[in-house]
Amino acid sequence: MAGDPDVDEVLLRRLTPDVLGILVRRGAHFAAAEDAVQDALVEAVRVWPADPPRDPKGWLVTVAWRRFLDAARADTARRRREGVVGEEPVPGPAPAVDDTLQLYFLCAHPALTPSSAVALTLRAVGGLTTRRIAEAYLVPEATMAQRISRAKRTVSGVRLDRPGDVATVLRVLYLVFNEGYSGDVDLAAEAIRLTRRLAAVIDHPEVAGLLALMLLHHARRAARTAPDGALVPLAEQDRGLWDTGAIAEGIGILGAALAHDRLGEFQAQAAVAALHADAPSAEETDWTQIVEWYDELVRLTDSPVVRLNRAVAVGEAEGPRAGLTALAALDDSLPRHTAVAAYLHERDGEPATAARLYAEAARKASNLAERDHLTRQAARLNARPGSR
Repeated sequence: MAGDPDVDEVLLRRLTPDVLGILVRRGAHFAAAEDAVQDALVEAVRVWPADPPRDPKGWLVTVAWRRFLDAARADTARRRREGVVGEEPVPGPAPAVDDTLQLYFLCAHPALTPSSAVALTLRAVGGLTTRRIAEAYLVPEATMAQRISRAKRTVSGVRLDRPGDVATVLRVLYLVFNEGYSGDVDLAAEAIRLTRRLAAVIDHPEVAGLLALMLLHHARRAARTAPDGALVPLAEQDRGLWDTGAIAEGIGILGAALAHDRLGEFQAQAAVAALHADAPSAEETDWTQIVEWYDELVRLTDSPVVRLNRAVAVGEAEGPRAGLTALAALDDSLPRHTAVAAYLHERDGEPATAARLYAEAARKASNLAERDHLTRQAARLNARPGSR
């Protein structure tokens, strides 16, 4: 599936969870079924350009099931499965049952680490190859293969007959989204695609809230960096570069989710993003409403990171002194705490203090782009007349 122009890769990736679910429902253990589906996808890339099937899903199910049978029959340690592998189903149209939701729950199993859950979701539900997942996460393919193999072994004996935890699934998808773009795999776009699919099979306001949040954040993507790669803060972004179609869709999805009156974390985050996206300019942002939504988020999560973001919003709505007061109540070891303090001190008319804090925040930054941005902020203030 490495980009053959004669193969519809989007179709293959869309069909992957359906085919995997059918094999698991027939009795195949998850790990063996997933290996068989990957073999079928490779065979599709080889065969379809010259001989495209009339029923792609049925073709994949037939080939994957045969690969599973071959592997099971060759494995003497699995003779107990004779009831499963004894008779090959007659080829024909694949059943229309959608097992996607169960696969999401399986891949987000609480026994898995977050990184393993993300990798397994991208492979089993997203249909990405191990190589492409490894490239996206900038790790060797062998390392990613081991991670996925361990994850498959962990969930292989788990039955798909009980409700899963939607919140865990959403956290995994949000982790994928926040990885953004790496190599030739756009993980943000992939997370949106997977969340759309989840929203199609489950009516849940938090699923819709996460989809809205992703769309609203993704809509600003083109404006987030300058041509030289430097970060562009939200207030300085060219709003003409924002994707108005994605913003309109995200706001519409959020409105429908909020109408359920079952507020959750992702809906509240999306509401904040919608207020930013809906403002014609940074100066016209409704910071008072944003503070109110952060109050809801604090009530829902009691997250220190949410409280940090709330301090920024308070500083915009009520003035930098109020923001610094809110910030003083938080642990100064929080990521971005020093950067927020620098910003609020600058707005409060203390450029020397702000420059020192920007430089300190740059030393603590976790990535090069953020470090460069904070260093530039410190340099800008230090270059002012009269500054040391």
